[in-house]
Amino acid sequence: MISANLSAIFYLVSGVLFILALRGLSSPETSRQGNFFGILGMIIAVTVTFLSTGNFSSGFVFVLLFILAGGSIGAFIAYRIPMTAMPELVAGFHSLVGLAAVFVAISAFLNPEAFNLGKPGDIKLGSLIEMSIGAAVGAITFSGSVIAFLKLQGIMSGSPITFKGQHPLNAIILISIIVLIYLLCSTQSSNLFWILLAVSFLIGFLLIIPIGGADMPVVISMLNSYSGWAAAGIGFTLENTALIITGALVGSSGAILSYIMCKGMNRSFFNVILGGFGATDEASTSNNKEQRPVKSGNADDAAFLMKNASSVIIVPGYGMAVAQAQHALREMVDTLKKNDIKVSYAIHPVAGRMPGHMNVLLAEANVPYDEVFELEEINNDFANADVAFVIGANDVTNPVAKTDPQSPIFGMPVLDVEKCKSVLFVKRSLSPGYAGIDNDLFYKENTLMLFADAKKMTEDITKNL
Repeated sequence: MISANLSAIFYLVSGVLFILALRGLSSPETSRQGNFFGILGMIIAVTVTFLSTGNFSSGFVFVLLFILAGGSIGAFIAYRIPMTAMPELVAGFHSLVGLAAVFVAISAFLNPEAFNLGKPGDIKLGSLIEMSIGAAVGAITFSGSVIAFLKLQGIMSGSPITFKGQHPLNAIILISIIVLIYLLCSTQSSNLFWILLAVSFLIGFLLIIPIGGADMPVVISMLNSYSGWAAAGIGFTLENTALIITGALVGSSGAILSYIMCKGMNRSFFNVILGGFGATDEASTSNNKEQRPVKSGNADDAAFLMKNASSVIIVPGYGMAVAQAQHALREMVDTLKKNDIKVSYAIHPVAGRMPGHMNVLLAEANVPYDEVFELEEINNDFANADVAFVIGANDVTNPVAKTDPQSPIFGMPVLDVEKCKSVLFVKRSLSPGYAGIDNDLFYKENTLMLFADAKKMTEDITKNL
């Protein structure tokens, strides 16, 4: 058994490691080191929690077996999952964090003596408040993450699902949760506890279904924040310092990231989380679009334009991730550099399906970090570039965000690729992006559409170069 003082010291060490992990993950250059610090901190926290109990009965053998089983399953899933499915994986893991918080709260409510919280019907007021909030946030995190997973996986439509009176209903349910927590703390009724959980599960579904596909990166970071606060609330119930620290770090960092993402999309944070954005009739925008002519070409045409260029800007998007074209893209860029052509990469904050998605893919292909630029760093360079090579990036290059007030992405900062002398757009078809709207860039005079699989087209261009 580890003493309380020694446990506190080790929990402090794990907390510092988690902070170092977040710092490391803020840059692609230090992300591996950040991951290592996070893993080490979690190993310390779990080990200390396990050893500090001091009662190694037969039940703890099962606990150890469950830890090993869960860890093995998690490692197997993470190893096998493709980068394209990483957003779904994150949403799935968030749901498990929320569900774990709910299960701990149920255990503590039904058997408070095991947690030193009092007796059934006579639980400490402070602990009951913490338990109720943790359970409610955990339930919201679980059901909301399930909806996010279904939308990302394509099992459920990515379009906003709205109905009349949706916002007033959500407001009533949120108020009822506050009232239920108050009544539960006053009466400690088990019926109220179960009603609180049911209502919290319901509001989780209702909060996420009206959020459109274009906002999915914000949803991912927002649910990340929810899962952290749920863990922190349960940490207070269990009086576990490591859980409180970890939950607070995850909750606050997720909230900050959500705010940054909303700022990058020129959206109101509260408008997004309440499902206000994306509620327009996106389907009619895409299905009723007029038939406009487009210019299409092949790998020969693209190679010719690039050979005669002095500067090329690569704009990667989710299409690159689906085709796993990052390595082929790196080979093409190396060929361009051999011909003394300046090449750089332009990354939009919400390119892909989660924050940092494109950065991770490019790092996987060993793209030098000093060649990768964020939107605000490179947007002015498009006007002076000869060629923009857009590989599957749709909504983040759509000029309609600057011209059409009725568009669901109006006001979102986009990459000014249309200002290049020539735009090469690699895409399988003219289908709309995840926001469900047509891209005006397809029909520009300086745009040449390359209809093909992104990986194959990039490889063919490299051969022609």
